[in-house]
Order: sequence, then C-alpha cells, then structure tokens
Amino acid sequence: MVVVMPETATTTAGSVPLALVTGASSGLGEAIARRLAGDGYRVILVARRAERLEALAAQLPGALVAAVDLTDEQGPAKLAAAVDAAGGKLEVLVNNAGFGGRGAFGEIGYEGYRRVMVLNFDAQLRVTEALLPAIRAAKGSILIVSSVSGRIARPNAGAYSASKFALNGWADALRAEEAAHGVHVGLVLPGFIATEGFPQQELLDKAATRRLVGNPEHVADAVALLIRSRRPERHAPPLWRVPTLLVALVPRVVAKVVAKPAMTPTATD
Repeated sequence: MVVVMPETATTTAGSVPLALVTGASSGLGEAIARRLAGDGYRVILVARRAERLEALAAQLPGALVAAVDLTDEQGPAKLAAAVDAAGGKLEVLVNNAGFGGRGAFGEIGYEGYRRVMVLNFDAQLRVTEALLPAIRAAKGSILIVSSVSGRIARPNAGAYSASKFALNGWADALRAEEAAHGVHVGLVLPGFIATEGFPQQELLDKAATRRLVGNPEHVADAVALLIRSRRPERHAPPLWRVPTLLVALVPRVVAKVVAKPAMTPTATD
C-alpha cells in the first residue's frame, strides 16, 4: 500500500471530515472524489494505480492516496489503517470500484462470473466491514454505487448484472440494519455512463440510444445529493428511474427491448 500525505495537508486536517472513495483513479470514482473535495471533505483516494491517484491527489486539497488491491486478503485492513493514520472522522464511504466482465454465460462460465463478483460484490462487503466501526462512530454515510443493470439485466452482461443485483439487495438490508446506529446507506443507480472503462461507444454511435448515455458528473451529483439528504437511492441521470419502474409495470415489454441487438453490449463496450 502507498499512503501519501500531500504538502497541502495541515495540522488542522483532523478537524476536516474524511471521505473514502474506492475506484478513484478514473471515471466515476474520480468525478465523485472531485465533487466531495469541492464539498469540503478530505478525500482518501483508493485504487491500484498509485501514479494516477497521486496525480489526482495533487489537485485536491488535503487528499490522501491509498494504492490498494481490494481483492487482496489484507486490502480492507490496509484501508482501515489508512483511515486511522489520516485522523479525523470518516463520515463518507463510497463503494465504487468494479468492472464489467462482458460475455455470455456459455462463453465465460462460472469462472467469469466469479471474477466479477470478487471485485464488484465481495470486495465492497469486505471494505465496508473493515470501515463500519469508523462510519458508525461518525454516524456517517455509506454510498454503494450499483447500476440500473442491477434492476434490468441485458444479454452478454449477466455477470455484471448479477453483481449489481447482489449489491442492491445488500444495500436495502444494510440500510435497515444500520439505521439503529445512525448510519445512512445510499444506493446510486447509474444508467449508461461513458467512462474510460465503459466507453459506451456502440450506444453513442446509434441515434436511437445516444440520448441514454450520461457522464460521470451525473453520478457525482447523485452521491452528493444522497449524502446531503440521506435519502435511500438515486438514479443517475434521474431519467433512468423510468426504465426501472417499467420493469415492474410491463416486464415483458422491457425484456423485448433489452434483448434487441442495439441494447446488447460487446466484449469491449
């Protein structure tokens, strides 16, 4: 693990609330980290790529870097140690790290699904377990960045959807369990968001689906809103609430739409 205290940190840093963001080296995590830093948090940036985290930290007042592989057995314990070393109260934990794992089940099989679940689901639980005492002490917020794919599954994205369906169920249970401890649990449900890891190029290339694609700032806005309001969930962009409602109202229609080639991701999408 690499933990860097920037030159901008001061002796009063302990009085500034902490926010820890996983998957912070690019995309959604970077946008969320920038937003939280702008909202007055001292952000602990977590990902595997130390050089990218350090470049981002240099732009954010008081930001810290924790270069950790969340799938490593000792990863969560290293993050807990980083929080202790940083000082101050951990008021926000954003579980954002994840990847797509494209491919039909008949092609990638159990092993392909397992690889996705290890990072997208298992790691989020393990990180939260390690940091839960600190979040409880601050009566803070746990933000779980899931996906609309956790409500609507598409062909060739079954592993990703399975991991996000699992996150959604866990978030609902955790919210009820932690209410007695004063902890807020917020679920963020992004739709199609264009990022480095998920360029969404096939959707952007088609006029029929181009308007469905959002940007990382939509997700950062949703995270900030949930922290302020302590609401249970938010779609990003908000228009994505409509398809998830349609799943409950007209499931057969939604199933036909998502099965169309225009809605089916490729291995590189």
